[in-house]
Amino acid sequence: MRFFCCLIVLLLAASPAMAAEVAAESDVRDRASRILNTVDDLWRGSSSYAVVTMKVKTEHYTRSMRMEGWSKGKEKTLFRVLEPLREKGTMTLKSDNHIYTYLPKTDRTIRLTSGMMMGSWMGSHLTNDDLVKEARLEDDYDAIISFEGMRDGREIIEFSLTPKPDAPVVWGKLLLVVLADSFTPLLERYYDEDMVLARTFTFSDMKLLGGKMRPAVLRVVPADEPDEYTEFIYEQLELNIPVRDVMFTKSSLKHR
Repeated sequence: MRFFCCLIVLLLAASPAMAAEVAAESDVRDRASRILNTVDDLWRGSSSYAVVTMKVKTEHYTRSMRMEGWSKGKEKTLFRVLEPLREKGTMTLKSDNHIYTYLPKTDRTIRLTSGMMMGSWMGSHLTNDDLVKEARLEDDYDAIISFEGMRDGREIIEFSLTPKPDAPVVWGKLLLVVLADSFTPLLERYYDEDMVLARTFTFSDMKLLGGKMRPAVLRVVPADEPDEYTEFIYEQLELNIPVRDVMFTKSSLKHR
């Protein structure tokens, strides 16, 4: 009897309908993977250089900061403040899982401790931990297409992403909306472990950056303070350029 049942299962699995269903599921996964990789690669290559203005609005203050940044892979990032003058030369270095801040006025380099990782980065609505946990969506999340079609006059694809069991992420779910024709991101929502909306990213102002049309403005809005935001405005972006590893060492901060 057991052999007969197993034989039925094998025959069903080998049927053309079942094979077509498996192939269709594989095609959906491949398509989702391709789109997520396109989104991930919009602002990154093997290396990069960028000039960005960061605008922050909170209940208590409004500030603007212009900075330049370099990256190499996912493990190495360096930001240097260009304006305002009182903060010029301040640098943030990410090397693997460590973050250092260089303060030119006191000529000091500070390594951030684990207790400081959830603190605000440069007074923005991003945390120091956001810099460390940068990763690819496909690596950390399982994705399904939750909607595809017209919305607000645009053809879009909406993804619902849930963390993989061993993924080093703090979010319970991500919702990503992209344009169907170009896979350009429009919206990304982050939900905490209780599935409560924590923050929203919006992408706008298409501009030629790094030889390709990309959103030049990224805005982050915290869900509990909807009148506040942090906005990143890209002025310049170069990808896959020569960048030396020595730039991303603690000792190099004082000698730049």
